[in-house]
Amino acid sequence: MPRLRIDKWLWAARFFKTRSLATHACDLGRVTLNGQTVKPAHEVRTGDQLTIRNALGDYHIEVLALSEVRGPAPIAQALYHEPEESRAARIQAAAARKAAAGETGSFPKGRPGKKDRREINRFRGRV
Repeated sequence: MPRLRIDKWLWAARFFKTRSLATHACDLGRVTLNGQTVKPAHEVRTGDQLTIRNALGDYHIEVLALSEVRGPAPIAQALYHEPEESRAARIQAAAARKAAAGETGSFPKGRPGKKDRREINRFRGRV
C-alpha cells in the first residue's frame, strides 16, 4: 500500500503554503491522524481520517489519494474529501470571527491627525 509523509501530503493538498509550515503545524499538535497527534514524518495512507487546524479553520477530511507534488488547486482538492458538516461548521466559525471583529471596531484609516497626536501624547504621559 503506498504511503507518504504527512507534512509532504499537507503541502501537496494545499492546506499549508510551505512544507515547513506543515511540519511546524504537526510539531504543535494541530494535525491529528485517526484521532492521534502525529509527527511530520508519520506516514499517511488513503482512507485515513485527518483533522487539521490552520488559520482558515478546522478541517475534518478523509484522504482519497496521495501526491508528492504540489499541483493546481482543483487537483489538490481531489486528494481529499471533506464532509458537508465540516465545511458548514468551518464557514459558520469564520462568520462568527468576522462578526466579532466587526463589533470591536477597527483601526482608524491613515495617519493620525493633530487631535489624535495630542491624545496619543496624553496617553503616553507627554503633556
